[in-house]
Amino acid sequence: FVEVARRAVLAEYRKGRLSQSEICDAHPELRRAAQLYSHPTAEPCPICADHELVLVTYVFGPTLPAFGRCVATLKELSTLTKSARRHKQPFTCYVVEVCPGCSWNHLAKVFPLAPVRPE
Repeated sequence: FVEVARRAVLAEYRKGRLSQSEICDAHPELRRAAQLYSHPTAEPCPICADHELVLVTYVFGPTLPAFGRCVATLKELSTLTKSARRHKQPFTCYVVEVCPGCSWNHLAKVFPLAPVRPE
C-alpha cells in the first residue's frame, strides 16, 4: 500500500497537479533527524534528483513518548524489540524516506517491531 501511495503522489506531481511545495514539506524535526540519525540509500530523490534519499526510523509504543522514538542504530532497534517482547507491548516501526536537499518525504515502511502474541 505504501509504495502505491508513493507512486500516486509522484504521478500527480509529474502531471502538474501537485506542486513541489506541497510534497516537499518535511517537518523541521524530521529534517533534523534526517541529518543526524538517518541511514543513507543509493536512491536519488524522485523530485530534485540532486541528493540521495535517507531513511529515518521511528518507533511508537505505549511506553514510549507520544512523539515516538527516533532510532539511530540497529543496536538501539534491537534493544527496543527486546523491551517490547519482554513487556509484551505492541511497538510499531515507521521508516520515512527523506531528501536532505528538497525536503521530499514519504512513509516507506510500517511494520510491527515485536508483535504481541496471544497466550
